[in-house]
Amino acid sequence: MRISQFRNEQAGERFRAVYERTLTDLWPGPRTALDLPTAYGTTRVYRAGPPGGEPIVLLPGSGGNALMWHRYVEALARHRPVFAVDPVGEPGASVQSAPIGGGEDGAAWLEEVLAGLEVSAAHVVGCSYGGWLALSHHLHRPGRTASLTLLDPAGFAGFGPRFYAWLIAGGLAAAAPRPLRPRLARLVGNSAVLESELMGLMRASMGFRRALPVPPVFSDEELGRIRVPVLFLLGARSAMHDAREVAVRIGGLVPSARVEVVPGAGHALPTDCPELAIERILETAGVEQGPRRREGRVSRGWSGGGGRG
Repeated sequence: MRISQFRNEQAGERFRAVYERTLTDLWPGPRTALDLPTAYGTTRVYRAGPPGGEPIVLLPGSGGNALMWHRYVEALARHRPVFAVDPVGEPGASVQSAPIGGGEDGAAWLEEVLAGLEVSAAHVVGCSYGGWLALSHHLHRPGRTASLTLLDPAGFAGFGPRFYAWLIAGGLAAAAPRPLRPRLARLVGNSAVLESELMGLMRASMGFRRALPVPPVFSDEELGRIRVPVLFLLGARSAMHDAREVAVRIGGLVPSARVEVVPGAGHALPTDCPELAIERILETAGVEQGPRRREGRVSRGWSGGGGRG
């Protein structure tokens, strides 16, 4: 099996220069950069927030890195330690050295990262591919998961023509002249194209050869093994899956789940609804806040035994 890497040193140097500039421009407030050795490569993690308490661990979507969470870090770090991860195999500051062949390998990698951070109970947040990875880790290595917040996660439908069309349309919109991008973002349902700095970083990563597994669909048996509080925040307009079908399936299989289908949001839910997502991440992590907003969303409350698996 192959590993993810830049096609040549020049491509890597170009990306790293843009990455460091984007990190300086976007990251809010103080941070500590940690490079953790694992059996799959060296993993970069950025730490922010207070010294104590159960941390919030942030995993990006496919092709992303810790910088996708730049709008989230400050708000979350007011309440809990925050670890934003550059996964091995994705374009970022981590360096992959061994292949990741599936969910078990991904879970083993994340387990090593959490162990290296000396985290015994983590509130893990994952977007898209990161949501699949977070849930795979809980299923294969459940001991360190305190809760899960999954933002339109992969692993609930195959990747069909609609999803690939959405990706291509988003790429074309991101390459359009800046004045046209807001209209195009609304048209294609992808608010991420308005993140100009991250789109520049994405263009700089074009020389990166990603070699990570395609997420399989979670089985009923796997979903039935979830034993921690878990929030599924799904975009009603998601191009990845039928959000209401996913909500019904989860509702019948996962007693510890709450599911919300967010009207107007798509697969780019973290940039469509950052304030809502931050609020829900903190709720799921047990941070006391004001009254919950419900605004017509499909929701299913906590039930069954929570606790840590």
